[in-house]
Amino acid sequence: MAAHPEESSNDNTGSWRDSVPEASATDLENLLGTGVGAAQEQLERNGGFLPFALVVQNDGEVRLVAVTPADANDGSDADFDADAMIRDLHELLRQHKDEFRAAAVVCDITLLEEDSDAIHVAAEHQDGSLFAAVLPYAANAATHELEFGQLAADTNEPAVWVD
Repeated sequence: MAAHPEESSNDNTGSWRDSVPEASATDLENLLGTGVGAAQEQLERNGGFLPFALVVQNDGEVRLVAVTPADANDGSDADFDADAMIRDLHELLRQHKDEFRAAAVVCDITLLEEDSDAIHVAAEHQDGSLFAAVLPYAANAATHELEFGQLAADTNEPAVWVD
């Protein structure tokens, strides 16, 4: 198989793309970019964000999918259960998986080794392709502005197309 000269060799996404059909890779990258952008916007506006999902519908349109925190009915969102919300998102996505061809769940995680918060995006395609990434972030103590680190690939397991 010949190498594609138009692909840059210093592109760190090249390795996973080689094993993924082009259309699937485009969908997953679209979800990754949209997910990171939406999470960054929420962080800068609200200082945090609740887990949410994005889907690429069968017609190519990207849509946001959200669930309400189970314990939000007490009027306080301080102690929402992010893991339960992620489980609810996965369940909702599984129930409607015939309506879209790719999905990603976006959540706020803590990177223990780096002692840093990060945006985590776990994307999967109906053809079985997977891609996940983390984007570390921290508040600058002097400016109180958020600073984002380097986007890095991560591993993920299928959660929507599992049967």
